[in-house]
Order: sequence, then C-alpha cells, then structure tokens
Amino acid sequence: MKVTFTTKEYTRLLELVHMGLWAAGARSEDPHSMPERYADLSQKLFGMADEFGCATLIEADAEGLLFPGPALENGPVREKLDRCIDDNFWSELVSRLAERDLRTDLQLPPDSAEDMSAELEERLSEMEDAYWEEFEANGVDRLFLLKGGQG
Repeated sequence: MKVTFTTKEYTRLLELVHMGLWAAGARSEDPHSMPERYADLSQKLFGMADEFGCATLIEADAEGLLFPGPALENGPVREKLDRCIDDNFWSELVSRLAERDLRTDLQLPPDSAEDMSAELEERLSEMEDAYWEEFEANGVDRLFLLKGGQG
C-alpha cells in the first residue's frame, strides 16, 4: 500500500502524532519516556520530515533518535494541548471535590464505590454545578487546603 501526503497534510500528521505521543506519556526532554508500542512508527514518521520539507519540525538527539522540535511543540499543537490540560484539570477537580463532598454527606469511607440512585446522581450534579460556578467566577483564588481535617 502506498499513501501520499502533501506537505501540509504531513505537517498535520506530525501534529497528530505529537499530540498522541504526548497523551501516551512521551516527552521530548526525556527520550526514555517514549512508549515502546509507538517508538518504531514514530521514528519512521519523523524520519520522513526532510523529504516533506519539514526538517525544522523534527530534531535528533545524540543517539540519533528523532523527536518533535520546538517548532512543532510550540506551534498550533501547544494551544491544543494547553486547552486539553486546562479542561482536564477543571473537570477532574470539580468531579473529585463533588464526589468527596457527597461521600462526606453520606458518611461513606473515601474509597467506597457506591452505586448511585437517580436521587444521588442529581445531588452530585448539583454539587458539581456549584463548583463549576465557583471556579468559573474565581478560579482557584478562594480554594484553600485545610491541613489536619475539614474546616
């Protein structure tokens, strides 16, 4: 099978590969963080950068391993990854705080995996909504950690 790409398409493919590898845990500052499952394929794709006129997007380390260079890491991909990180942070924070509060209200242990009724799901949703409202208005400015117990 033969697949052909324009330079623009290949650039978009590199962006997708970089985002996928980043999500899988690979970091350019640590070559050993490359998930073994994707190492050969990523090297093959990065190795085509010269022939597509995209050499400025890929760099090689001292061992000759190819990885995304600053032009790829800091281009349009950076904005997308930053937005993903931000979205995940807030979603996880809201979800975990609401679940913690519901467990506290129900006097359940922290590691309990309680099946929720529709009524409890509604309570959890209301708690999440309250956190979303707070964080959308104030970010983390009014979020404090009270050591040694609840306030």
